[in-house]
Amino acid sequence: MSSKCRPKVIAITSGKGGVGKTNVVANLAVSFAMMGKKVFVLDADLGLGNLDILLGLAPRFTLAHVLNGVKKIDDVIVNGPKGIRILPAASGIQELTHLGTEEKVNLFGQIESLGDSIDIMLIDTAAGISQNVLFFNMVSNEIIVVASPEPTSVIDAYALMKVLHLRHGEKRFKLLVNFAKNKSEGLEVYKNLSMVAGRYLNISIDYLGFIPLDENLPKAVREQKAIVEIFPDSKSAKAFNDMAKVVDDFPPSEPKDNIQFFVGRGAGNSAGMQV
Repeated sequence: MSSKCRPKVIAITSGKGGVGKTNVVANLAVSFAMMGKKVFVLDADLGLGNLDILLGLAPRFTLAHVLNGVKKIDDVIVNGPKGIRILPAASGIQELTHLGTEEKVNLFGQIESLGDSIDIMLIDTAAGISQNVLFFNMVSNEIIVVASPEPTSVIDAYALMKVLHLRHGEKRFKLLVNFAKNKSEGLEVYKNLSMVAGRYLNISIDYLGFIPLDENLPKAVREQKAIVEIFPDSKSAKAFNDMAKVVDDFPPSEPKDNIQFFVGRGAGNSAGMQV
């Protein structure tokens, strides 16, 4: 990699499914691209990937072909709206739900080779606290936890942060509240999470804001388009665009103790791959 600024690597994750996480990834990616950023998206929901479906893409190959050594990463990446590049995950392949060290090293090395062509890398993790989810969060510079106002979503978001903190020493999280009725509801989710985390964990949670409920969101999903592209004047589209500006302004993060993408550590450090 050249001496230019290293790409920002941001994991977008959630404690439970159904909170619109992949939709957040798709719309932030397109928003970044509309800002002139070179965006690479890794669909890291390795057994149930659906980012390509959400954006109306039909990839011939998937990450499974890369991990199996059948294809190189450049053969698998597909172009999405506004020039974003996506490494699609496989769907329905159970053996990919727990990557081994060799597979992690292979994936890590191939993605590292793309560094000069990336400004921002978004990782769409699976939901929950599986080993894959923990791994992709820990190799990122920043972790954005997506939660909805539902109590189960808030509880599971806390559980994810708790595991990442207690097992892997993660102390910094960003929170994005999706499907909030208004500003007050979004803030209420943040306050509840912060209160519990402050009482039981030594972590910091930064509130990024909320994406409002919007009747145009299900329309965009049915059209297999990002809402920022098909309904640019909608409430949600404006919120996604504002969120992208906030994320783009994140200051450079301090390297973590474990291995990370694009920080100059060797991809072959298998000890760092035991996440």
